[in-house]
Amino acid sequence: MFLLGRKNLENILKIAVMGMGVAGSYLMARLKDSKHDVTGYERSTEDRHDSICAWGTIKPILREFCKKTDRNFDDFLIHDGKKMHVKMNDDIKFDIGLHGMCTYNKLALIKDFIKDSKVIYGEAPKLEELEKEYDLIVDCTGFGRAYLPKMEEDFFLPTYEYKVEYENGVPYDDFYIEPFPGMSGYFWYFPLGEKWAHIGAGDYNKQHIKATDAFLKKHGGKVLQTKGRPIRLATPNKCKPFYKGKVVGVGESIGTVYALLGEGIIPSMQCVDIFMDNIGDMQAYEKAVDKHYKIYSKVFNFVRAKIHKDFSFIKALPDFISIFLYMKRNEDRFGMDIRISDLMKVAKA
Repeated sequence: MFLLGRKNLENILKIAVMGMGVAGSYLMARLKDSKHDVTGYERSTEDRHDSICAWGTIKPILREFCKKTDRNFDDFLIHDGKKMHVKMNDDIKFDIGLHGMCTYNKLALIKDFIKDSKVIYGEAPKLEELEKEYDLIVDCTGFGRAYLPKMEEDFFLPTYEYKVEYENGVPYDDFYIEPFPGMSGYFWYFPLGEKWAHIGAGDYNKQHIKATDAFLKKHGGKVLQTKGRPIRLATPNKCKPFYKGKVVGVGESIGTVYALLGEGIIPSMQCVDIFMDNIGDMQAYEKAVDKHYKIYSKVFNFVRAKIHKDFSFIKALPDFISIFLYMKRNEDRFGMDIRISDLMKVAKA
């Protein structure tokens, strides 16, 4: 077993960070001025390195993460949201006030995080090779979880997305979503400036491509990019082990996605901070992750029961109230007005 004592913090470690997505790139930036010898690996070539996501996040939270690496998040900001338009499957429509929800150039920030670090592109070395060379191997490979043992039970949604250009005006001036029946996922429209948007969907019932194409057909637009990938909703308590031998997982590889929103950017960056606070003590890291993401398992159980139609609102009421209170207490972190009436509409859909 490796790295289970605080005494190891005195050592200079040779660290491999595998995967240059949100978690991996931010970790590289956090480790840049440390005493450790750090190398990043990205299996895509540098010109094909991309970030598959709608690019939505919460401005004040990202500002704080960027400050820790001497960067200004506002340099990457694209659209500052004011309202999220919501259309339910029963044609109920309502708006949610936004306070910090935005879109940003996620790929540009990822590349900026790693621009001054040693990153090897186009390679995904085998674990045995890495173990010979490095003291610590950090699995930031996201859904692939390429260097950690296979999970006993996974749970994920397929997603599909277009980047669209609108020559004759955008269909919506702000964020727009359509939750699917039974909380199986949702369609999203995230604005990217004057004439671009990410449109896409994730759906457990696999209606995500149909919904995205229907919106494209209705509103037109020129498709600039097509992307798709699964997103893990299984929470950290279901993604054990977090570490084995020299390998430790950080970010979506260990389930840092908030299942109600399918949001992984902030939770993954929070996971990096937890790792940085506990580097050298994997037991303390696991304990801190379990504590921080405890509410995520309640959210996941709520969503999964709804998806599987194994749902009783009376039975789920205590968890529903816990989720609401957690989100209400953390309104700034979620960047939107949290109202129990809105949550009820989604929960009962």
